[in-house]
Order: sequence, then structure tokens, then C-alpha cells
Amino acid sequence: MLQKIIAVIRAEGPLGHLLAFLSGALLTLSFAPFNLWPCAVLGVAAFIVSLDKVSLRAGLWRSFYFGLGLLLTGASWVYVSIHEYGPAPAPLAALFTLLFCATCAIFYLVPGYIQLRWGRGKLLGTLLLFPLSFVLGEWLRSWVLTGFPWLFLGYAHLETALAGWVPIGAVWAASLATALTASSIACVVLDRRTASKVAAIGCISLVWGGGYWLNQIDWTEPSGRTLSVAMIQPNIAQELKWKPEQLQPTLALLANDSQAVWGHDLVIWPEAAVPMLYQRATSFMTVMNKQATEHHSTLITGIPYARRIKEDGQSVTAYYNSIIASGQQQSEYFKQRLVPFGEYIPFESLLRGLIKFFNMPMSDFRAGSSQQGLLHTDKAELLPLICYEVVYPDLTRHHAAASDLLLTISNDAWFGDSIGPLQHLQMAQMRALESGRWMIRATNDGISAIIDARGRIVKQSDRFRHQTLTGEVPLMQGKTPWSQ
Repeated sequence: MLQKIIAVIRAEGPLGHLLAFLSGALLTLSFAPFNLWPCAVLGVAAFIVSLDKVSLRAGLWRSFYFGLGLLLTGASWVYVSIHEYGPAPAPLAALFTLLFCATCAIFYLVPGYIQLRWGRGKLLGTLLLFPLSFVLGEWLRSWVLTGFPWLFLGYAHLETALAGWVPIGAVWAASLATALTASSIACVVLDRRTASKVAAIGCISLVWGGGYWLNQIDWTEPSGRTLSVAMIQPNIAQELKWKPEQLQPTLALLANDSQAVWGHDLVIWPEAAVPMLYQRATSFMTVMNKQATEHHSTLITGIPYARRIKEDGQSVTAYYNSIIASGQQQSEYFKQRLVPFGEYIPFESLLRGLIKFFNMPMSDFRAGSSQQGLLHTDKAELLPLICYEVVYPDLTRHHAAASDLLLTISNDAWFGDSIGPLQHLQMAQMRALESGRWMIRATNDGISAIIDARGRIVKQSDRFRHQTLTGEVPLMQGKTPWSQ
């Protein structure tokens, strides 16, 4: 029976392409909210098997279909964002989603091509070269055309032995270990030589045994200081958030909720919690800052920010998606990694105004300087990340060691009732594990969370509920190998 299944997977033709697509789709079940991690191993192993006997041309198409299966199922929330909040008509939203997923699927031609040319039929090629090329494809997808570092294999292994590799080489180390496990299984299936099977089983033992051993190491340790934190989750509907008539109710909600938690070391509001420019919210922020100072609290909020900059020899107003910390000490951070079409419009002179999707509120932000450091408060040194930034492993790497704590604020209302926010939270957990730092995550409509230095959720809010999440957060010291 197994041999018949393998023969179908390896065969030329449409059925093999469909099975490659389904193999990619299977990977989605390994991520949140499903968390069935064996699906990723089996999906990638099936992908390798599917390339074993086909022509180069057919193999490249099969690689594309594998990636398309993963992206269309795993990033289905893109359609929700474009259609429900764009708002683009359903056919146009479907077309944009297909084009986006197809573009991302191209990166799976990297491992596909390398396996087709130098891997299949060779033990070391399949066993070692394929996993390396698979991670190369993920790495390229993390930065080419601003990057889409989503749905990487390693995210499925926050709670397995392979998590031990994460502080060494970030999510990519766990991806490599997963791909190596899959390639080993493929070698057992495809290579009838006893020596090959022994080598493959040895690789699996080494990867999983090494991960288990590394999991016993505490790379960082508590500094002895602990902060009390309170995160306000206002649950403002996205379609109401930027309407003028919603402004005063939103400000009143933030003020009233904060009144109940002043005295906590950190009181945190989510991304763009104040739906107006900081410069126009001076009177409201002054009152809030005074209350924070009187209660020895630090207020941290997301808020749009404007300032004059020089551009082409002229003074222009630039807008930023920002975090402002105030209280005993004031500090700000401007978001560096912007979401295309959501926070800025590529080819703006050509696209702006064509359809509503290219004219969404607050889609004219500038990227903050890459030289920004930590968010300084009198309580702690925080590494700030706004929404989408938390999915970039390299963005936390260089400043994590100097920080006491990771902070991310987000507005996940754009995802609607999809799997997107749960995947987003999973990636935040990975950043905590990579850096050996606790993370506090404040969102508009959930899921807000307190995450420990092992990437485990200690406390979390409900989705789509107005509530306040409070807790205690230890500050950490030391470095993981990844954050050296």
C-alpha cells in the first residue's frame, strides 16, 4: 500500500501536482491554531518524494504548487484583510490574494531546483543539501521585496525538543532541524540501501537528541527585578476606529480603564490606540502623563506621530506609526518595517486613489530609522516592536541583549475572525525564545499576552473582548547565542 502511494506521489502529471499542493497545505496544520507539528515533517517529506522521478520542468512546477498550497491555506487571512477592511470587492480581493501567495510560492523553487539538480538519487544531497536549501528559501522570503517572514517550518516546534535549537540560530535553526527530519524520512522511503537508512535514522536521532539536550540550558537568567504590567485591550472595531465620532468614546475608554490600573509599573495601550496624531492629542496625553507620574507608572501607547523632515531639499511633514513612553521619562520609537498597502502604498503616484484599497486610512507612513535603539523608561529598557515587526527575527537580534524585556503592540483587527492573530502570537512567542527575554504583547482586540523567556504563554486575554490583562514580568539578563 505504501509503495502504491509513493508511486502516485512520484508520477508525472496533474495528480502529482495536486498532491504537491496538498502536501504544502498540510504544513498549515502544523502552525497555530492547529499545532499538529508532525504535519510539517510529513508534508515536506512528501514534497521531496514528489520530486524523485519527474523532469526538471515538472519538478519546478511541483515546487511552486507546494508553496502555493502552503501560502493559500496558511495566509488565507490576507483575503480577509483586503476584502473586509480594504475594502475591495470579493473577486478583486481573491485575485490580489492569489497573486500575493503565488509570488511568495516562487521561493520554494529554491529547494525544489537544488533537489532536482543535485539532491535526488544522492544520499548527502537529499539528506543535507535539501534542508539547507529549504531554509535558504525561507531566509530569502524574509527580506526580498520587504519580506514576508511568515509560515516558517520552525514555528511549529515551540513545544517540541527542536525548540532547543532556537536560541542558537533563531526560527531558522528549528526550520533546518525540521527539514532535516523530513529529508531523513524521505531517504528511508526512497533509498533501499541499509547504510542509507542507518545514516538517515542517525540524523534524526542527532537532531532531536541535540535539541532535547539544548533545551536543558538556561541561556539567560532573571536579573532580580520584576515589573507589574497592565495591558488595556479596548476591542475597537476596525471599521469604527478612524471615524471622527468614535474619537471621544475611544479616549474615554482608555482613560477610564487606565484609572483602574494606575500604580502598575507599566500601563500599556495597543498599536494606534489613540486614533489621532500625537501633536493633536497634546491635551489628552498631558492629562494621562500627569496621572501616570502621580501613580509612579509609565504609560506606553501606540499613536501616529508627525514631524518635519528634509526631503529633496524641502521641508515636508512625515508621519510615523509610533510608540510613545511617558511618565518619569519620555521616549519614542518609530516603526521600521511597514506593511505594504496597509501603511504605505508602493508606486503611490500610480496607485493612490485608483480603488479604495489603495486609499485606506493611515496608509501614508514613513519608515523609522534603522539606527533606533531601545525604548527607555525609568522602569526598564524595552525592545519595542510594532505589529508586523515581531515577525522579523533579525529585528530583535541586535538589541535584545541590551534590553530587559521585549514589548510588542498590535492591532490584529485587520485579521478579522481568521487564523492570522494566532499565527502572529506564535511568532511573538518565538522572538521571546530566541532572545531569552520575557515579552509583553498588547493588542486592540486580542490576543494580548505575557510570554516567558522560553516562549511559553503565561497569561493571555480573550479575542474580541474589551478587557485588561495584568501580571508580573521578571526582567532578564544574559545573552543567547543568537543574540550575541
